[in-house]
Amino acid sequence: MVPRGLRIGAALSWRFLMVIAALYVIVWLVGYLSVVVIPLAIALLLSALLAPAVQQLMRLRVPRPLATGVMVVGGLGVLVGLITFVVAQLADGLPALRVQLNESLDQIKNWLLNGPLHLGQEQIQEFINQAISLLQENQASITDTALTTASTVGQVLTGFVLVLFILIFFLAGGEQIWSFLVRGVPEVVRDKVDVAGRRGFASLVSYVRATAAVAIVDAVGIGVGLWIVGVPLVVPLATLVFLGAFVPIIGAVITGAVAVLVALVTNGFVSALIVLAIVIGVQQVESHVLQPLLLGRAVRLHPLAVILAIAAGLVVAGIAGALLSVPLVAVLNAGIKSLLTERRPDPDTVDALSDEGAHPPEEKQTQPSQS
Repeated sequence: MVPRGLRIGAALSWRFLMVIAALYVIVWLVGYLSVVVIPLAIALLLSALLAPAVQQLMRLRVPRPLATGVMVVGGLGVLVGLITFVVAQLADGLPALRVQLNESLDQIKNWLLNGPLHLGQEQIQEFINQAISLLQENQASITDTALTTASTVGQVLTGFVLVLFILIFFLAGGEQIWSFLVRGVPEVVRDKVDVAGRRGFASLVSYVRATAAVAIVDAVGIGVGLWIVGVPLVVPLATLVFLGAFVPIIGAVITGAVAVLVALVTNGFVSALIVLAIVIGVQQVESHVLQPLLLGRAVRLHPLAVILAIAAGLVVAGIAGALLSVPLVAVLNAGIKSLLTERRPDPDTVDALSDEGAHPPEEKQTQPSQS
């Protein structure tokens, strides 16, 4: 007596609810184990960046353990050197920045007094007193925030050590680890899952490699522009732009806004406009030339998918979620395409460290006609 449409709707509804419940449990587990999951994901990103270099060293008959050690130690050396250089530049530039900041504040104060607002000295002093009172009233919360920040620094250091150890094992024996995991899949679909995982990792390799190249171009382009305009703290700002480029769309907007704000505070309105034009120009070149050219079809995602992935990552895991959401979507995109299109895949024919490894055979055949 129940209508057929209602039966179908009810069947779809309870299945949909079960899927949502399963996803909720997975997200909850990821959040609960974030201290382990986030370092694991970052180590996977770094292994995707360094694994091709390890393979090149192995082709030169360098033993795999030695190649892994060279890449890890070299990467740590570059990171420590970059941090040391940025800190030194920041320490050298702070005195000049303080002088320019004081001059800018004096100009703002004079504009408030003599400009169109015609504020009185008493009004400005009252605003300053209110700001000081607000800081004093919230001293306890500020102290708690500082303690929380200190605890966060400890967690970051612990996570860094964990990332380092996981990265070493991924580079030294990633193929063996993947083969062990695939053994848990039923034999009927083992090859399909194996190939899907390899294509997903190849997509991750392409994404990390292209994103790093785009980040370098952004940092160099904006850094040179800041140096020409005469904005202080060029190296720290360029480094911030480089790091922000790994968070698509949002990272570029935030770091570009910081550069424009520093130019406005230190050099004035005209310099800020010039820096804004430089930032917009570099980002236009990035979005219309570099990303389509470097990322290619292997990891090309619709901008709406990127925005939704970043938003979901921010809600679930904050900054780390925004950083890892787009690579996760790229990996799932390549893996699901492989599962849906390849009927009899051969794992031995898929190179997980090449850009072509992210393409199912059908896509490889149609790619020239589409381009």
